[in-house]
Amino acid sequence: MDLVDRAPFHRSVTDHLNVLKSAAPRSRRPSVGAMNSKPLQALDTDVAWIHGSPPGHGRTDPSLQVQTLGPGTVLMRQSKDLTYEAPFLLLLLGRSRALLVDSGAVDGAVLRSTVDHLVASHLAERASGADAPYELVVAHSHAHGDHIAGDDAFRERPHTTVVGTTAPAVGAFFGILNWPSEIGQLELGGRTVDVIAIPGHEESSIAVYDRTTGLLHTGDTLYPGRIYVEDPPALSDSLERLVEFAGTHEVTRLLGAHVEMTTTAGRDYPLGCRYQPDEPSPFMPPHQLQEARDAFRTVAHRTGIHHFDNLIFCVGNGPRVIVPLYARGVMDRARQAARRRYRRPPR
Repeated sequence: MDLVDRAPFHRSVTDHLNVLKSAAPRSRRPSVGAMNSKPLQALDTDVAWIHGSPPGHGRTDPSLQVQTLGPGTVLMRQSKDLTYEAPFLLLLLGRSRALLVDSGAVDGAVLRSTVDHLVASHLAERASGADAPYELVVAHSHAHGDHIAGDDAFRERPHTTVVGTTAPAVGAFFGILNWPSEIGQLELGGRTVDVIAIPGHEESSIAVYDRTTGLLHTGDTLYPGRIYVEDPPALSDSLERLVEFAGTHEVTRLLGAHVEMTTTAGRDYPLGCRYQPDEPSPFMPPHQLQEARDAFRTVAHRTGIHHFDNLIFCVGNGPRVIVPLYARGVMDRARQAARRRYRRPPR
């Protein structure tokens, strides 16, 4: 089997469909199929995100970009100057507690001080008389290191819970008694989030749906980049359940945890790339969820790297995936080093 599909480099989902046709106390379970009963809060997602510094120009990005998308909804991105992962971190603030989804890929000191400031500003705007301690929940889209590295900065923070990173710990906290088929819930105070278990990329992966805005955070299970598939049958089931969930809830947009694609259909930046000036938004239209589900059906049984217009499925973690990814990344860094030497003026 080829390491990388030898079909046209960026194939549409339609092409693949044609092939398919042929071949805790804070938690409680939600009512099935519950729909939002009030208008959703609009979000401003037209944001120019930091994307790393040009090679040879030093570090020019801030370590953390903070963007308020709407009242009580904040999205942050860690700089590619610090980590090529450059994850997006979501903060949802309710009347009685806040939820931080992921603590990032680097030491959490800067993130901790930023969250403290955002919470203080939020509390200053609260109605008087709310004297109960304001809680913070630090949860994770999944347990990989680039999403939990900042946890230690929050462990001793007052009125803060850092949720465990195993599937049983996540399920226990959010009240998902039958993992992964049940849906958990967290009440933030006038703001409810649904928590959907979506193993496949990683055993403890979750998606978070904000009923206030209609935002569905899908972590590393769906984003504009390389979806690494640890357990193909589990991911197939998870994508199916996400599509079913979106069919009974008003999803306004999807949010992934990274961006690795370029704006050219089917083309990604190399592994380890630290400068991505031509990247798309981390926000995706809801229809891409069903497209991803349908596309994955066509390749779930095939170990290797499979390119689609808006994402890439990397099925398995053996040499058929790892070797071409790392080889391309090494070649890209070698080319950049050669360019820098060529541009360096003679002494």
